[in-house]
Order: sequence, then C-alpha cells, then structure tokens
Amino acid sequence: QISLVDAQKRDKGAAIGDFVVDPLPPIEFGRIAAQAAKQVIVQKVRDAERERQYEEFKDRVNEVTTGVVKRVEFGHVVVDLGRAEGVIRRDQQIPREILRVNDRVRCLIKDVRRENRGPQIFLSRAAGEYMKKLFAQEVPEIYDGIIEIKAVARDPGSRAKIGVISRDSSIDPVGACVGMKGSRVQAVVQELQGEKIDIIPWSPDIATFVVNALQPAEVAKVVIDEEEQRIEVVVPDDQLSLAIGRRGQNVRLASQLTGHQIDIMTEADESERRQKEFVERSELFMNELDVDETLAQLLVAEGFTALEEVAYVETEELAAIEGFDEDLAGELQNRATEALERREAAAREERRALGVEDALAEIEGLTEKMLVTLGKAGIKTLDDLGDLATDELVSKREGVLKEYGLSEDEGNRIIMAARAHWFEGDDASGASGEDAPADAEA
Repeated sequence: QISLVDAQKRDKGAAIGDFVVDPLPPIEFGRIAAQAAKQVIVQKVRDAERERQYEEFKDRVNEVTTGVVKRVEFGHVVVDLGRAEGVIRRDQQIPREILRVNDRVRCLIKDVRRENRGPQIFLSRAAGEYMKKLFAQEVPEIYDGIIEIKAVARDPGSRAKIGVISRDSSIDPVGACVGMKGSRVQAVVQELQGEKIDIIPWSPDIATFVVNALQPAEVAKVVIDEEEQRIEVVVPDDQLSLAIGRRGQNVRLASQLTGHQIDIMTEADESERRQKEFVERSELFMNELDVDETLAQLLVAEGFTALEEVAYVETEELAAIEGFDEDLAGELQNRATEALERREAAAREERRALGVEDALAEIEGLTEKMLVTLGKAGIKTLDDLGDLATDELVSKREGVLKEYGLSEDEGNRIIMAARAHWFEGDDASGASGEDAPADAEA
C-alpha cells in the first residue's frame, strides 16, 4: 500500500484504488543462469509435490484404496492412485493372480515411508489386515463394532482362517460374517481370487480356541505349555491328516491364528509316549531310591516325575498316598535327598574337571549341573559369564541354560552377580575419594 500523496508524486493522475507500477530495469540472464534458475524451480515444485503426497497418504495407512495398474516391473506392480503412485511388491501379491496394465485393483495401504527418491507408498493384497477391511465393508455388524475380528491367518490365494467374536449375545458372529446363502463371505472370496475362508468363533480360553481353529478336524485332548508358548494336540488316528492339512496348511494357519506353536499327535502316539515316560520315571525311582517296581510305579501314578519333587514335598502329602505312612514317606525323602547329594557331588567333580572356577559356584541360582553345562559351552570364569547377554544365557531357543527353564529376571541376576567384581575397584576408589577430605582436614 502507498498513500495518495506519495502516489501522486509518481503519477499525478493517481487516484484511490489505482495501482502504481515502478518499471524495473531489464536484467539480462545468460543461458547457464537461466538453465540453473529453471532447474531450481522445477526441483522446488517436485519437492513440494512429494511433500504433498506424503502428507496426503501418511495418515491413510491400513486403509483400502482403489487404483489402476500403470506398469509391471520385475514382478512388482505399480498402481496409479490418482495423485500418487503406489507399489505392490511381489511378496504382497496374491500368488497366481495376474494383474495387467489398466486393470482396476483394490488393495491396502500397508506403509508410507520417506525415502531419498521421494515418498514410497507400499500396497498389499496379501496382508491379514486387508481381509479385515474387506469384511468390514461387507458385514455392517463389523463396521459398527458389534462383531470384532480378533485374529487373522492367511495363506494368500489358497486358504485363510479368521477368529470372530460378538459383543451382542443375540448375534451369531459366524452367521453374520457368512451372510444369507453365503453372500457376504463370497464377496470377499471373489475379491481374493477364490481364497477359501474358515470363520471360527474366537474364545478367550486358548484350549477352546485351538479346538475351533483346527476345524474341521476333531480334537481329543489339548495340553498347553504357557512358558514355551506351545500346545500339544491329540487327535484320533483317522483325523491326523485332516488336522495337519495339505502340506501342513491347516495346523500352520491354526498356529498363526492362536499365536502358539501347535504339535499334532495321534492318540496311539500319545499313549506310547506316556507309557515310555511312565517306564523311564519308574526306573529312575527304582534305581535312585532303591525301591521295588510296585512302589516306584505308585509314585509315578501319583504324579511324581523327579527326585526333587519327592525330596521337597510336604511329608504329609507323601504319607497321604494309599498304602504309605509317615515312616515310609520320611524314609523316601531321606533317600531322595541322599540321591540328589550324590548327583551334586558327581556334578561338582565333573565341573572341576572341566576347569570351571569355584567363584562361579558361589553365584546364587547356579547349580553344579548348570555349571557343568556352562563348562561344556566354554564358559569357565566370571568374565566369561559376565560377557554374555541375558538371551544368550536363558533364551528358550538358543540359551546356554535353556534346558533349565530359567526366567529372564533370573538370568539378569546371575549375569549381574558375575559382573560384580568388575565394579569393586570403582567402589573402592569412590570410598577412598570420600575419605580423602577427612584425612586432609585431620
């Protein structure tokens, strides 16, 4: 803006509302300068466009979108989304599905990332979340939150399992997802190129959920190991192939759906294994406790599996077994304690023969048997043990002491105890530093 007085100094005919123009002297740019200016402008426009694309799509992750196939490069499909391009990587496509240029395709926005070449929009047709979104579009009860899909497991293009639960007891979640004459589920199946979908009622009881997840196979027994996240499932002999499925597909999808490793065995295999364990435990008690076969089998039948259980159980509980009295219970516990002491002494000798230093034996939580295992793994000093990470010591898969079932907290305490001597010098220095002023004053 400029005042009328100042404007009339430049142009006597100027009036309020007019524009006053100051002509600029001509500036001559060379060819190189003009080209550089053009490149800067083009680059700034391109950067602004990339930023706009990122801002537009970053909050749309896990949304379903529709686009047109623009080109196919090395098996990856580039999709035109209108104001941006996305890519369906080969591992996110449905196997055996053929997408051609100009085909319309529906997919899930799986991820949006900033990269040097601009924002990259990754799409998917194989993700479990994509199936969830498709059901939400076809089933109003899911969209309204009355029915929830709790878990999804997919073998894209072949078969899938979903676990559903209803928040309204009057609505059957499986029936609502299937629809009248299967209309709702068929709409999803057609979109996924004929992928077969098993709709399973979800249950907070993991055993019930596993039984449902293994349908159509019948399950006779379920044994759960919470620590190992494993489930042992026993099925009738004629149901084994059905429970496992073609190429292990049924049990694999059930494992993904439940989040547990599932081991399948027949009733005959389970019976044989139990008999073998019964014989092994009976022989253990016969040899270590010096008792006859009948007494050993009675202990096993009552649920005792190891010497430690006999040695440290309450005497009254042992005496309560039919045919036992307190004298017999006390004698068995004494023999079990002596057997454990013999084992400990033998393990101590083996540990020393391996060269494992005595300082490790002073760490609380480590038994002589554990020390033998450490020695065989080459861990023989406090420094060797202190150098380990917790996972390397107690991990269920690869930990040195994995067979002993130690928790992560126990592993941390053992390792910190092994490292304690590393800090003794620092503590002494700190103490002498605190005493120094007092000595100086004295």
